[in-house]
Amino acid sequence: MIVITRRLFAEFLGTALLVAAVVGSGIMGQRLSDDLAVILLVNALSTIAALGVLIWILGPISGAHFNPCVTGVELARREISLPLGAAYIGVQIIGGLAGVALANLMFGLMAWQPSTNIRSGPGIWLGEVVATAGLLLVIGVITRTGKGTLGPALVPAWIGAAYFFTASTSFANPAVTIGRSMTDTFTGIAPGSVLAFISFQVIGAALGALITEVFYPRKTPEPLDLPYPIAETDRSS
Repeated sequence: MIVITRRLFAEFLGTALLVAAVVGSGIMGQRLSDDLAVILLVNALSTIAALGVLIWILGPISGAHFNPCVTGVELARREISLPLGAAYIGVQIIGGLAGVALANLMFGLMAWQPSTNIRSGPGIWLGEVVATAGLLLVIGVITRTGKGTLGPALVPAWIGAAYFFTASTSFANPAVTIGRSMTDTFTGIAPGSVLAFISFQVIGAALGALITEVFYPRKTPEPLDLPYPIAETDRSS
């Protein structure tokens, strides 16, 4: 029970701090410059750095999913139990809402304020498919090749690249999307745009998982608990 609680807290904290970094850096960028390119660059660099650190710190505890799509793929592959997977997704969503509140409050804004930033259209939705598929492919490859220690570098690298080459600026995460719907700032997304974003993220996650199976099919049916190495303290529990 202690191990499970630790994992759930790690998923909550990691998602909360990730969203706080995304939203907070967007607000800071807006206050530093009126140039959208500069704002996006500030936003991307902060997200890349925070995500890398969070994966490195919390990966050995919970696997550093911080993303219902990642957990959902593990559920589909039966690499995580249904009760634990559902709990992961629940705390990720709560963490996303907590993280956006933290960012808003740090900058003197209301904790939650629905965004008016409508993000919609085929190009943007396609961007979410590409960003999420790439993310799940990266995670799948480092898992199947036993190179989980590369996660803190490769996962942020993909997200950072997708910030600039996808029309959606790479949300690629339902929990982050839900959290960002509650800030009326640079990184916000109108609540009415959320369902479509999440739908295309799920499609992208399925596509990324499928490509992983094509290139790196599982050689043994033995299930894995986490995409990153588990801390020795957890192994002995």
